Amino acid sequence: MPTAVRRITPGSVLLYSTLAVLVVLYLLPAYMTVVTALKARADISLVTAWEWPTRINWASFSDALDLLSPNLINSLILTLCATAGSTILGSLNGYVFSKWKFRGSEVIFTLFLFGMFIPYQVILIPLFQTLRAMNLYGGLPGLILAHIVYGLPITTLIFRNFYSQIPTALIESGRLDGAGFFSIYWRIVFPLSVPGFVVTSLWQFTQIWNEFLWGICLTRHSENPITVGLAQLAGGQAVSWNLPMAGSILAAIPVLAIYIFLGRYFIRGLLAGSVKE
Repeated sequence: MPTAVRRITPGSVLLYSTLAVLVVLYLLPAYMTVVTALKARADISLVTAWEWPTRINWASFSDALDLLSPNLINSLILTLCATAGSTILGSLNGYVFSKWKFRGSEVIFTLFLFGMFIPYQVILIPLFQTLRAMNLYGGLPGLILAHIVYGLPITTLIFRNFYSQIPTALIESGRLDGAGFFSIYWRIVFPLSVPGFVVTSLWQFTQIWNEFLWGICLTRHSENPITVGLAQLAGGQAVSWNLPMAGSILAAIPVLAIYIFLGRYFIRGLLAGSVKE
């Protein structure tokens, strides 16, 4: 049979033209970042800002890496620990709120959800005072604890919705066989939780890696994460703009790589259990 030819209409032309313009506008900052990072400091000027460098300067990346390596290490420790903590605790909370309900559990779950709508700025001063009273102010442990607690509402919500799709008969079968709370979780629930862990881990990793306000307010200079290090590279009056631009590319690589390799699993995890058989 002959292949159907899609007719080009004025509406489709307008749609795709608009999308092309939006793509170009969206990619302009990325282009400027790459172009500036590949230039030597002497070649950077407003007149030639949009021009591709005649001589590529890779030294910007090595210099930026030398300056930001402590911040990169801090961010890796912070993000991995806080992501693991908030994800595991969120999984346990979701397990309780979906399969081990008790009197008042819905009220407590609703109060949990309120935490999703509290901005970072609102709790900054109380958080500062709490960490100082706990002798955790200024270091990574305090910042890790803050991100774990702040991430619990969204991880609890995701796991609670995910676990609600697991048949209750599986839990009841485990109880009849004499399995307890943690035994059922480890042997039945946890093996089925991979999509939920992918979603929450990617979400938390991105949010924590990109966070700036708590990083600059709750840690001393030696414990600053990568976002604070980038801001310090761009500070001052005489700035070598190739360095912060190269640093921003280096800082974006971990998150970009995760979404390139695991992005499809993130979408699958979001859709897991969304349609009932």
